[in-house]
Amino acid sequence: MAILTFTPQEVSAKVLLVAVGIGDYPKPINPLNLPTKDAIAIKTLIDKNGDAGTAILLDKEATKSAILSEIHARFDHASTDDIIIFFFSGHGYKGGFVAYDGELPYSLIREAMGSSKCKNKMIFADACFSGKMRQGKRQVKEENSDSNVMLFLSSRDNETSIERRDMTNGFFTICLKDGLSGKADENRDRKITAKEIFNYVSKNVKKLSRDKQHPVMWGNFSNDMPVIIW
Repeated sequence: MAILTFTPQEVSAKVLLVAVGIGDYPKPINPLNLPTKDAIAIKTLIDKNGDAGTAILLDKEATKSAILSEIHARFDHASTDDIIIFFFSGHGYKGGFVAYDGELPYSLIREAMGSSKCKNKMIFADACFSGKMRQGKRQVKEENSDSNVMLFLSSRDNETSIERRDMTNGFFTICLKDGLSGKADENRDRKITAKEIFNYVSKNVKKLSRDKQHPVMWGNFSNDMPVIIW
């Protein structure tokens, strides 16, 4: 399937992105090779959209306070029909992400994104054990709240997100980027939905990883929720 060409056109929703990539963690946390490249790749793609606003935080810039501050600055004033995306690549743990200066609970990210009246909210995470973010009573309780977001996570709770020296991006990021570029657009209507992006990314991550990595999607949202509109 050919990738969609990027031609200027009127779109009904503005795409707002905060991308975070942390590979150069302070000791004793193990460094990672791909997260900064992952964040840059997703930002570069979204910047090609006809109506997008993006921000990126890399390595030591990506402190807990900086990430939450950028989420508020970028998302708080989004309109109802806009699309807001938080992308994270780096270390994960049960219940959240590892920022440059420590653990950042998913509940705080969700609360920050909940300040926006936008109805199309999503988190994409290319992180080891990211599936564990789904665990815990608090997350289950919040599923039906107004602050709910769609989570698309790179691996199950017992899996690592594969990283090799010969890779330019993580498997999840590679497939997410290709899918958002147009390969996930099954009906060719230039609107990629939650169902379409899951179907494409899930199938191809399994293929690339030889069935060792399985993305998961979670949340209270419509299958037809727009993830991006070209």
